Amino acid sequence: MHARSEPAAAPGEPDAHQRPPLIREFLLVAGLFLVYKLGRQLATGHTAEAFRNAHRVWHLERVAHLPDEVSVQSALLHGQTLVHLANTYYATVHFPATLAFLVWLYVRRPAHYVWARRVLAVVTAAALVLPFTFPLAPPRMLAGTGLVDTARVYGPSVYGPPAGDHLSNQFAAMPSLHFGWALMVAVGLIAATRSRRRWLWLAHPLVTLLVIVGTANHYWLDALAATAMLGLALAVIRPPRPTAGTARRSPDRVPAPAPVLVGAGR
Repeated sequence: MHARSEPAAAPGEPDAHQRPPLIREFLLVAGLFLVYKLGRQLATGHTAEAFRNAHRVWHLERVAHLPDEVSVQSALLHGQTLVHLANTYYATVHFPATLAFLVWLYVRRPAHYVWARRVLAVVTAAALVLPFTFPLAPPRMLAGTGLVDTARVYGPSVYGPPAGDHLSNQFAAMPSLHFGWALMVAVGLIAATRSRRRWLWLAHPLVTLLVIVGTANHYWLDALAATAMLGLALAVIRPPRPTAGTARRSPDRVPAPAPVLVGAGR
């Protein structure tokens, strides 16, 4: 009696045996986003310390001769349309882009999906711990810098007055999960695809970086801290090795980077 063999997956199709159960993954990812939102509330308070740390970060950046955030914002303020698009990008791209990234990996690259989900979970958990030890006011709240709260002045804004904002902790600027997640989206798509144009996905974290700095929601060091956390997670959680089937996939079956809309929180 011969053992029954399973049909091989067609080129370009994911291996169904590698794909985790949909309901379980939905609950895990939903839990990740919920922890992201609720976990920040646990670190609220420490306002005075957050402003002291903000002055320290601002001074450290000047000592390190990092580019002035004011110069980036000045470029956005040349036109009201541009700054409005930057605020819209900050408010609307962060979560949808990350969710679309995970959904695509789940459907097309299940093994890479598991890897990416684990990396995002580790980075998010680590990012939620830092505000307990280093609360930080964002540059838009720091007087004497010349920066403008572009979301409040030009809209749209995702934040209310800090004292009455019960949906987010505005004194948890470091690290920037806006940038950390955007960078992971680019890294994940570059690792999971073989298109020659896949490196264009780096435009997403680059635009995100300019947006979070130009809108005065984050310092350069917030993005550097997120990059360091992501780098450590990637060093520990290694991506799956490409299979023979993955290597044979033709580039035209792999989605090319779509144009980045200038218009995602932290």
